[in-house]
Amino acid sequence: MTNSLDQNIGFIGVGNMGFPMALRLIKAGYTVTVFDLNPEPLEQLSKAGANVASNAKEAAHSSDVLLTSLPRPDHVETVMITQETLPCLSDGSLWIDLTTNRKEFIQELAEKAPKNVSVADSPVTGAVDGARNGKLTLFVGGEPTVRIRSTQILKHLGRVIECGELGSGNVVKLVTNQLWFIAAAALGEGFALGMANGVDLAVLYDAIQDSVGDSFVARHDAPSIFAGHYDPSFTLDLCLKDLGLISELSSLLPSDLPMTEAAHEVFSRAAARYGNEAGELHVAKQIEDDTGISFRLEGEWVPPWEK
Repeated sequence: MTNSLDQNIGFIGVGNMGFPMALRLIKAGYTVTVFDLNPEPLEQLSKAGANVASNAKEAAHSSDVLLTSLPRPDHVETVMITQETLPCLSDGSLWIDLTTNRKEFIQELAEKAPKNVSVADSPVTGAVDGARNGKLTLFVGGEPTVRIRSTQILKHLGRVIECGELGSGNVVKLVTNQLWFIAAAALGEGFALGMANGVDLAVLYDAIQDSVGDSFVARHDAPSIFAGHYDPSFTLDLCLKDLGLISELSSLLPSDLPMTEAAHEVFSRAAARYGNEAGELHVAKQIEDDTGISFRLEGEWVPPWEK
């Protein structure tokens, strides 16, 4: 059931995450206008019922609610400021940025928005399979009435958690990624330690899942290591982008964050070794390559983005 006042949705950025989110909104009954630099997903979404805008400004102008799902904060700046999309938002409209972004930057953009245009930040977690299946977790920040309005749309994509003032959604998202990166960096270390001391990987993984060592990372990401593709749907470049944003947040603390800093170093080494576009779990591959221990494990390890 859609809100007739927010029936028209613009969606800029329909890549790995944006495409399945836009598709779900179409299926929820919204009129969705999409734009992306890549024509392929636009063609697919058009067949699913979306309108295709010729540029970002057109998508914004025709929308009651504009969603942006872009890889990096500088991409948001290019689209919303350099390409002058922000001024095209209509009176009374709402812009929700789904990008993992800087708290201060989204606040600055909100100040530049036209009068009577509301702004919310709502970065997401749950990976491509979560986006496909409507099981994302979305962290929304903004004024209370804006969070409520945003939730009416975002609930079609998964569970919405209201985080507080504008920008707080990004703080929460970065904290969750901070813990994810630490766990991902440690996962291969655990596999190597057990296997080097004579434990079969299948036994080790079974024990991890039924112990205090269990985690979303162990269950969701380990199969990508076992299969040997290391999850190319999220690159080391994006990991390093987020780790840089996390480092910026840590500047407010009068204490070091040694676990976070160590994870940052591990991801940086992996990117230098395999390239920034390599899959995130190459942090485990570098342990395999250094130790000569293979983490291949027989099984039907369906890639997360196909689930």
